[in-house]
Amino acid sequence: MDRENVYRQCAGRPTPDGLAHAARMAGSTGSLMTATPVLSSAFRGLAFAMLFAVAGCATKPAQPTPEQRAQAAIASPIRTDQDRRMDSSRNPAAFLPFTGVAPGMVVLDVSAGAGYTSQLLALSVGPDGKLLAQRPAPGDALTKRLADHPQPNFIPVYRPFEDPIPPDAPKLDLVTLVNNYHDIVYQPIDRAKMNQRIYAALKPGGRFVIVDHSAQAGTGISVARTLHRIDRDVVVAEVTQAGFVLEAEGRFLRNPADTRDVSSGDGRINTDKFVLRFVKPA
Repeated sequence: MDRENVYRQCAGRPTPDGLAHAARMAGSTGSLMTATPVLSSAFRGLAFAMLFAVAGCATKPAQPTPEQRAQAAIASPIRTDQDRRMDSSRNPAAFLPFTGVAPGMVVLDVSAGAGYTSQLLALSVGPDGKLLAQRPAPGDALTKRLADHPQPNFIPVYRPFEDPIPPDAPKLDLVTLVNNYHDIVYQPIDRAKMNQRIYAALKPGGRFVIVDHSAQAGTGISVARTLHRIDRDVVVAEVTQAGFVLEAEGRFLRNPADTRDVSSGDGRINTDKFVLRFVKPA
């Protein structure tokens, strides 16, 4: 067994057999020492190198899965009581893995509101990452959140929707826009410009995840102001026009019991929501 094979075993399989084999080699070089001192020294060096290499990888801790990272973010004590009340309608345990968020990423949350989604993302990217929470103007709830728990990687960004990315921001790994595309629709905002700006700010392979309250099929944007809902197909058409490709659609916020003909703010049931993950082609 050579060093390359030891490293391959370390990367791909459990290591107890490799440890035993290396130990046997380390102990068996005594007979070679007498007959061929130079050769035995080489064998002994190789055997001990194998032993330390395999032992080192055997003790390397396993990396948490996306689902485990999501649970850690959800359980964080800095989340508010209101955050936890909202979890049942947002399903963060499914949402976070779906976005692909990971430690070290640079993420933009468009229309951050009080910071529910932004907080989860800031916890997910960790101290080596950065979360930009965009709002057109400061808001009391987000300001209080950061005053109560200052977080260097959680950065509020007060910019217009048409140009939500600071000019000095690095290329982004992920952009989210949760439950607010429909609100942007009935405001004097150039959505095509917004989507193009987001597209330009993302790295190749970067993702744009949109969640919103479903309107009945075929209604377009006609109920965006009255029912605070939007037709999924409108969002797909507008975002793909900017160059994005629809990569995946999550069903973890679907609710067939929602008739989609009452306001999303009614509160009597969890609304049916579409979850769309777009990607900027590499």
